Amino acid sequence: MTRLALLAAVLSIATPPSLAVAQEERPERARPSTTPEGIETGWHGEGTRGAVVAGGGEAVEAGMEILQAGGNAIDAAVAVLLALGVTDAPSYCLGGEVPILVYDADRKVVEAIVGQGAAPRLATREYFEEKGGIPREGIEAAAVPAAIDACLTALGRSGTMRFAEVVAPTLRILDRGQYPWHTDLARTLRRLAEAEASANDRLRGLRLAADYFYRGPIAHRIDSWSRANGGLLRAVDLATHVTRVEEPVSADYRGYRVLKPGPVTQGPALLQALRLLDGYDLAPLGPEDPKAIHVQVEALKLALADRDEYYADPLFEQVPLETLLSESYTDARRTLIDPERASIERRPGDPSSGSALLDPDRSAVRVAEGGPSIDTTTCLVADAEGNVVAATPSGWSGVLAGDTGIWLGSRLQSFNTWEGHPNAIEPGKRPRITLTPTIVMKDERPVIAVSVAGGDAQDQSTLQMLTSLIDFGRSPAEAVTAPRFNSEHYVGSFGQRPPQLGELRLSTEYPDEVASALETLGHSVVRVRQPVSSNPTVLRIDPASGRIEAAGDPVSRRHAAAY
Repeated sequence: MTRLALLAAVLSIATPPSLAVAQEERPERARPSTTPEGIETGWHGEGTRGAVVAGGGEAVEAGMEILQAGGNAIDAAVAVLLALGVTDAPSYCLGGEVPILVYDADRKVVEAIVGQGAAPRLATREYFEEKGGIPREGIEAAAVPAAIDACLTALGRSGTMRFAEVVAPTLRILDRGQYPWHTDLARTLRRLAEAEASANDRLRGLRLAADYFYRGPIAHRIDSWSRANGGLLRAVDLATHVTRVEEPVSADYRGYRVLKPGPVTQGPALLQALRLLDGYDLAPLGPEDPKAIHVQVEALKLALADRDEYYADPLFEQVPLETLLSESYTDARRTLIDPERASIERRPGDPSSGSALLDPDRSAVRVAEGGPSIDTTTCLVADAEGNVVAATPSGWSGVLAGDTGIWLGSRLQSFNTWEGHPNAIEPGKRPRITLTPTIVMKDERPVIAVSVAGGDAQDQSTLQMLTSLIDFGRSPAEAVTAPRFNSEHYVGSFGQRPPQLGELRLSTEYPDEVASALETLGHSVVRVRQPVSSNPTVLRIDPASGRIEAAGDPVSRRHAAAY
């Protein structure tokens, strides 16, 4: 489909069919399908002109359609993110959030588009203390919706297409009228496209679309609905929302530079773990060697303990990130890893003094009755010009905002109410989230991108993707299908569940002797079926040939296509 045809399709305000289409049963594994140009969509693929790997198959097809219509990776990624709000609901919603890492090949920079909304002005710590805590669902747990503005910001900074063009595939899905809210969401998205069309300039059109949502009719409809139903969101919260564009945080590992969003996500914990692992030679051990698994788990325990203690919105808190990633602090923390014995203590460090351990009396961490996450999907795109996008979209689809068709998430539950803790809830503050896309550079060019769903386990699985590719020489397809593990040795990010000290969840695909050896090392091993709380997706780019390999875990129903 040409760009002109895309634009014409979206601007025709068609009435969706009145009969609901029966929901198709989801398969155990990703099913091959076909894009408009005859490219097969399965769970892995290779090509030189472009590649997409994400959750829902139709979302992958949306991205491929945009690439084939002349869009770049950023245009295609936004098309994927918009479509995922339908195909992957309720794991992700357009009233939710999405941190995005973009490598812009023209400017040769990586930017972090931090699509995370803040707590409304009425969401005070005192308010939630009186209610007995922050709810895990419902209208009061909604942060300011951020995904729409993050998409528009990405298009404005590095895209080439208009919103109307990239939303066209999503509108075709919505126009099938599978659920009543699809009709409402289609109307809202078309109104944004109409607002955009009133400007001749592309960037001004994108701003007008954002204004329609955040400072115009949609914001006021969300305000009225929220007031009528006991919510905390108000029009002023949407009007003052800003999608921040930040420099990513980075660390070197085995000659690669790994980039993550900042400490408003858990992303830097991966960097801390990689710096600790840089002191060990994993390659001779092999990926299923118990000692290789052991040191990875122990490094993750230390990194996540620091995450729980210090990470928060850096606009509100002084996060000691430079020290946490420093060589001296890393060296001090590495001495706590016993290669012969698993730790069964939560051991944050003390970056204020550079000490390996924080005095327990100084910790601000408490625990509550939280639980696991049930949200999040994935999105990776690369094109022939060298642009790369890694995004991790999320949102629980917790509550539908009236007749807007916009589902709002419940991300405020990632805050706590502990006085003195950096991640305690405050009006205007962003919660510290688990969402954490990854781009890896070699010789200043992107060579790997990773996106993983699975709450607190996201960076644990990302670590395994990177060690699989870098240390153990696996392909993307081998990495996403290999057995996985994750430690439960952290404070949960969803209602502050207490750490399961020493617990190691190990895929049943590992041999029994691996489990026995890890138990001998002191891990409390729990055998579980794959995918072990994650849905990994990986892109690998060969800078010399331009070959792009894309793969997503088929058991987790990830889809991929390339051409």
